[in-house]
Parts: sequence; C-alpha cells; structure tokens
Amino acid sequence: MADIIHFRGPVLAAADQVRHGLWSVDGRLTFNKPATHPGRVLDGWVLPGFVDAHCHIGLGPAGPVDPPVAREQALADLTAGTLLVRDAGSPADTRWMQGGTEFPMVVRAGRHIARTRRYLRGFAEEVEPEGLVEAVRKQARDGDGWVKLVGDWIDRSGGDLAPSFPAAVVRDAVQAAHDEGARVTAHCFAEDTLDQMLDAGIDCIEHATGLLPRHLPRFAEQGVPIVPTLINIATFPDIAAQADAKFPRYAAHMRALWERRLARVAEAHAAGVRIFAGTDAGSVIRHGRIADEILALHSAGLPMAAALDAACWAARAWLGADGLAEGARADVVVCREDPRAVPGTIKALEHVVLGGRIIR
Repeated sequence: MADIIHFRGPVLAAADQVRHGLWSVDGRLTFNKPATHPGRVLDGWVLPGFVDAHCHIGLGPAGPVDPPVAREQALADLTAGTLLVRDAGSPADTRWMQGGTEFPMVVRAGRHIARTRRYLRGFAEEVEPEGLVEAVRKQARDGDGWVKLVGDWIDRSGGDLAPSFPAAVVRDAVQAAHDEGARVTAHCFAEDTLDQMLDAGIDCIEHATGLLPRHLPRFAEQGVPIVPTLINIATFPDIAAQADAKFPRYAAHMRALWERRLARVAEAHAAGVRIFAGTDAGSVIRHGRIADEILALHSAGLPMAAALDAACWAARAWLGADGLAEGARADVVVCREDPRAVPGTIKALEHVVLGGRIIR
C-alpha cells in the first residue's frame, strides 16, 4: 500500500502562486489526487523546505566535530525546517549524511581555503598564493560543485582587513574551479575585496558587508548573488570590542560595516542583486536558526515574499533542487498561517516533511 500524505491547505508553489491540492505518495509530490485515501492529513500553508545557503555542519568553534555532534547540528537544522543545506566549508567529511531522509540534503563545498595564518585555526586548508590554484582544484574535486575561498581577513601587520591573495592568483583560482565544473564563493567582509572577486568572475559572495554603490551594478549585471548572513554579522560589535586595544583600525572598520549592514542589503535588493538566506551556523551561530535569518532579511527591507524566496523557491532553483513540483521529492514545511502576511509563523512550524517522512 502506498504511503500517502495529503497537504490540505494553500500551497505556495511560488512566492506569488497559490495552488490547492497537494499529496506525497511514497515520498514524491503530486497535484493529482490519489485513488487511495491518505494515511495522514496535514493542515496549513505549504512551502518547499527551507534552504540554508551558508551553513557549516561538521564544524565547531575549535574546528571539526565528531560525527555525533555533526548529527545533532544537522537535526537541529532539520527540525527548524532547513531541508537543504549549502555547506560553506567544513573540515569534517559529511558525505555519510547524504542520500537518505534522516538529514537535510547537503551540498558540500569541502574545506575553506585560506591564506596561511589568516583565518580561524583548524577551519581551513591554509596555503600561500603559489598553492592556491592547486588547493582549489583539490577542493573542487572533493566537493559537490562548490569551492569556498576566504577572500579577506585581518592582516595583523597592517592592523585592518585586507585581501587574502593577490588579484591575479584569485583570477587563476576561479578559472581553475570553473575548469573542474565547480562554482566559487568567497568570504568577503571588506570593500576592496569585492572588486577583486568580481574581476575574477566569482559565482557568489558570502557576507558582502563591504558593498558600496559602485559594486551594485556589477553584481546585478554579472548575476553574482550575495548571502548576507545577517544573524552572524550581528556579532561584529563583540568582535570589534575584543580587537579595540590591539587593532583599533580593524575594530572601527568592523563597527562601520555592522552599522550599514541593513542598508546594504536593502540597496542590493533594490538594485536587483540576488539574495539568499544563510545562517553561518557551525562556529559561533547555533544551528536551527533559518527562520531568524529570513526574518532578518525582512527587517532589512525585503518584502516578506522576497525574504521567503531567498530561502525557498529561488534558493532551490539556484542550487538545482526541486520546489513544489510534480514528481519532486516531498521536502515540505507547513505553517499555521500565510507567512507572507504573518512572518512570525515560520518560527513555529506546524509540520516538517523530508522525503515523505514526517519529522514533526
């Protein structure tokens, strides 16, 4: 006998498209009513499972975590409605999570690639400029179509943020990833790093706190999305306070980036730059906070439909994953009310369904 779930409520097949009548039959979605009665009926507003486009399952404050801890991280994301994760760099191999319906779907990027002694200890493969291209090729082959660069970090000799690698080397590295069939994203806090990455043909930017008006047309024209990680950027004042005594220029810079964080996101959205939701969970930020990031995007000025799109329909299409389509895997979240009108409803989901398995 088929395992059937009836989603009895409005179905948001897109941010502006409401349908009615959706079922899961043996873990696959259909808009055609089955002949057999459903085993379960779930009421509420139906959306595709959320996407966390910047998440670090397998990473903790000191580097890689053991599998039991990685499991707890993944399950925290799952119960919050994150059913697809774009790993944005992890020193732990999480391939053992892939392929089933116990954990969110994970698109892996391998390890971060950073300049030697210019990133958090234990997180990245650290290389000098002459080793960057080969490191990118290695991670491109090891991941699921993404490579993560650390584009800038504090340069202690200069006392402020600075690009990690020379511009020409970054161009060669991005081209090497593309030759391997992988896309490249980069951690970028500072303003000048964005020019370097756009010149190199980067595919995505994480954080993007240094966005200036001059950057916006290029982001839009080149089709480069940003993942602002606003709930992580909220920690910048604490980072600045810790750096004040030894690196006052860096501390002031971090505060300035934090002060304009919401305006930058609103300006990017108004300019037509694609924006995706990512929590940066895994080191400082706890897992399971995708709703907080969606609501932070809304607070930054995105209409709620657009904030949801950043973690639902558009995010899934960007990563090559199905939404609420005929025959798609039944990865669904159910809200009590229309989340476009009642944003807070996403923080208390009625149901989460992964591959036709009811999680909650």
